[in-house]
Amino acid sequence: MTDPLAAVLASPQGPQVGAFFDLDGTLVRGFTATVHAGHRFRNGQSGFGELTGILEASVRYKVGRMEFARLLQRAAGYLVGDSLAELEALGETLFNERIIGRLFPLMTKVVAAHQERGHTVAMSSSALTMHAGPVARHLGIEHVLCNHFDVDEAGRLTGEIVRPIIWGRNKARAVTEFSAANGVELGRSFCYADGTEDLPLLDAVGHPYAVNPRSGLAAAATRNGWPILRVNSAEDRRRWSRVLRAGNR
Repeated sequence: MTDPLAAVLASPQGPQVGAFFDLDGTLVRGFTATVHAGHRFRNGQSGFGELTGILEASVRYKVGRMEFARLLQRAAGYLVGDSLAELEALGETLFNERIIGRLFPLMTKVVAAHQERGHTVAMSSSALTMHAGPVARHLGIEHVLCNHFDVDEAGRLTGEIVRPIIWGRNKARAVTEFSAANGVELGRSFCYADGTEDLPLLDAVGHPYAVNPRSGLAAAATRNGWPILRVNSAEDRRRWSRVLRAGNR
């Protein structure tokens, strides 16, 4: 397998080199938003219809049958009137209780390697702040380019998402604008992502990496000669360890 750490260590030092990390499927296994949906259901804050609706929408998005903007809008609609501050605090709790074990250890090392080289490290994710923020703080990632709930003057959700929605070409545009404002040279920079929606961003950097890529990105990476990383979380390793122990009994 390609050694991403060696590539980082061989790269120039300094903030002119950027390192942009997608979140769901790249730094952590699965979708962080589904953890919040499950929490709401377990605590009686939502009905079975809401939970299945979010899960169905997530699946439809993954197979290309729903636009990401509609998926995000549906999730925001369930939370109208909720306090953003309380949701952000809940996001921190859920990260510590349920998401931290889903982090990919190799990818946390890659983040740290970029930081040690003095690179400008940023999370570029279509997730919302309550999901992206805790992961970024845990990994010491200073810059987060992600989506935001729209709130009223009292800090409560309106059911809308701040436009433009960070996804696909809009994410690539956000990274390009961030790089221009911070002296980052995209041609010398790195990007790590798992889906075809990030092709515009992967195309824009000098060192694109496909992490556990879905089929479309795997094909594009092979076609373009991009490195493909296959990584596992600590939870994945524990699960396989239990399976192997059971099989040896």
